[in-house]
Amino acid sequence: MVRNLITQLEEAFLSLLLVAMTLLVFAEVVMRFGFNSGIHWAQELTLLMAAWFVLYGASYGVKVGTHIGVDVFVKLLPAKAHRFFTLLAIVLCLIYSGLFLYGSWIYLSKMKMIGIELEDIPMPKWMAMSILVIGFALLIVRFLQLGWKVITKEADGFHFSDEAEESMELARELQELESKEQTGDAGTDANNKEGRS
Repeated sequence: MVRNLITQLEEAFLSLLLVAMTLLVFAEVVMRFGFNSGIHWAQELTLLMAAWFVLYGASYGVKVGTHIGVDVFVKLLPAKAHRFFTLLAIVLCLIYSGLFLYGSWIYLSKMKMIGIELEDIPMPKWMAMSILVIGFALLIVRFLQLGWKVITKEADGFHFSDEAEESMELARELQELESKEQTGDAGTDANNKEGRS
């Protein structure tokens, strides 16, 4: 129940960011081209919301397995080798995220020490860009959770969305639908011929 609540809150936050960005850009376009004015802070806020959306969304994507990946080679391997390469990939992702987390921490610490504000919004730059630390910290947590699931055999990989398989499934469904329509048309034609005789 708590996991479902957290997932719903994450989805609501991401949806709110996306809707807010869309409305803000729409309002800016209307103001600029309709009334020859504009919202001077709209572009900066939109960029910040996009950064929050991408960095927060990346960790959410790891959680629900929606990142695109190429795992054709790994699927050919036996289960133990599959788990080994999955854990190796997770370790590499943890190192990558850890390096970015460290770099983000240093960057934001310097921004806070210098006291730089955003250009158009009266807010400290380090505060607005804190998603750098939050996003990479969440990525590390998600990769650790996934690693634990692989170790305890609750999961066998990243569970990427398999677009090729989904496309093939859609193609099969379309062929079945077309064959049903052709069969239905042929049956209708036969009934029409019988009715004419």
